[in-house]
Amino acid sequence: MNLFRLAGDMTHLVSIVVLLLKIRTMKSCAGISLKTQELYVLVFLTRYLDLFTRYVSFYNSIMKLVFIGTSIAIVWYMRYHKVVKQTYNMDEDTFKQYLLILLSFVLALLIPHEFTTIEILWTFSIYLEAVAILPQLVLLQRSRNIDNLTGNYVFLLGAYRALYILNWVYRFFTENHKVRWIPWLSGLVQTALYTDFFYYYVKSWRNREHLKLPA
Repeated sequence: MNLFRLAGDMTHLVSIVVLLLKIRTMKSCAGISLKTQELYVLVFLTRYLDLFTRYVSFYNSIMKLVFIGTSIAIVWYMRYHKVVKQTYNMDEDTFKQYLLILLSFVLALLIPHEFTTIEILWTFSIYLEAVAILPQLVLLQRSRNIDNLTGNYVFLLGAYRALYILNWVYRFFTENHKVRWIPWLSGLVQTALYTDFFYYYVKSWRNREHLKLPA
């Protein structure tokens, strides 16, 4: 554990809190891709299969349970809550997420961390997480109005991955941590997908601050 890893975990957690806050208080999931959220459920379930067979630390176990539970809760709200589900942008959330699942699974079979069932599924979760945000980014491009909470949620997700990359670099230079090509390259791909969004997000905040300046 180091500052970058902790900051990454907390940023990831805050992103989920922001999303749940939007859904619970506004009773709306407008601008949120259900397909991305379902992909995250699949990511966490396949990554944390060792939850009850391999104990790392209390912190590690709690974070795994939190990410699994909150991701399932978000999908439940979007699919079954009688008010929230009516705000879902189904007509705009049209990305073929099954292609991402298929591609990630094929890659996991061809280039796994190890040739065991758990490691193949772990590798699958890494590949899938790298591209799980694509349905959300496509939905944002199609939506004309993006509320602040949705924008903040996506920004925090991208920031979480960027912090994890810094964590890997830090460990490489200070702990002689060996390069793990699968999560490193997947993390770089995932961060790169956010580049365009980051640009317009920062630009929009600068415009807001400019409008607040006195004449």
